[in-house]
Amino acid sequence: MRSATLDVPTLETLVSAAVAAPSIHNTQPWRFRLDPATVTLEIRAAADRGLRHTDPTGRALHLSVGCALLNLRVAVAHFGWEPVTRLLARPDQPDLLATVRLGGPVRTSSPPRLYDALWRRHSSRFPFSERPLPAAVLTELAEAAHTEGARLDRPSPSETDRLLRIIREAEHRNTADPDRATESRRWVREPNPEALGMPPKTLGPRDFREQVPMRDFGAQRHPALPAARPFEKRPTIAVLSTAHDRRTDWLRAGQALERVLLEATAHGVRASLLHQALEWPDLREQLVPPPSDRRGHAQMVVRLGYGPEGPSSPRRPARQTLGDGGSSAAR
Repeated sequence: MRSATLDVPTLETLVSAAVAAPSIHNTQPWRFRLDPATVTLEIRAAADRGLRHTDPTGRALHLSVGCALLNLRVAVAHFGWEPVTRLLARPDQPDLLATVRLGGPVRTSSPPRLYDALWRRHSSRFPFSERPLPAAVLTELAEAAHTEGARLDRPSPSETDRLLRIIREAEHRNTADPDRATESRRWVREPNPEALGMPPKTLGPRDFREQVPMRDFGAQRHPALPAARPFEKRPTIAVLSTAHDRRTDWLRAGQALERVLLEATAHGVRASLLHQALEWPDLREQLVPPPSDRRGHAQMVVRLGYGPEGPSSPRRPARQTLGDGGSSAAR
């Protein structure tokens, strides 16, 4: 285990691990600050990278930060410290979404495969094969979500068809809404100094059978985007949900989502996120049917399968995301 002091290289590695997480439209809506007195890392919302039309409540922003928080916890434990985590630690500072204090020796370390996976994980918006996922892998993914206080449900074939219809309706609405369409297009960027947004090559082709409703980020297709191709006929999707729908639940859902994605990566399973229906309140309510034995709130729809890795979106360097103390605050 490393000593109780935190040097600059280790601090930057921890933050780099955190920012390897997924975020809606690759907005990377987070910034980090180290409190050297308590050796605590703060994760704050970068409100200037919020999506006013697509995510007016900030729910997706909180999920994104939750994903980064899970990565940070995994990395802190990898280096031998106990990640002592608090959500929404200061009500008078609503932009402070989470803190992670580097505690004593780690009590229960994360499996090494998760730390390795966080550097390799990224969304694949390309077609997957028809090869089914083993039941044991699906069970492990459900257990990963449960570990973080969420549920991951695999719908039946008929329920999958219903959910895909809902997502397709949401995609049509997004394309027809001028404000949302413009907002999405704004984040399709060629390589840029800020390393934000998504290069066209990462977006993948359209499904010419329209079986899988992937997000079309360009109302007029960008010339660099791949031509339409057939996607899998029977996509494997899963719905991540929580019992409640508060800001803390959004942050927990983000941690659950990232743990699921890391476990999937460790098993060689690719994933892409179908978020469109969550952006319309009436459609979001339909993603989790209300059975008599439980109620829930959908937080993400995940498409899973075996297929090409695909190119990854860039990430901002750790030094750019450390503010108000930054790496100079390390001891």
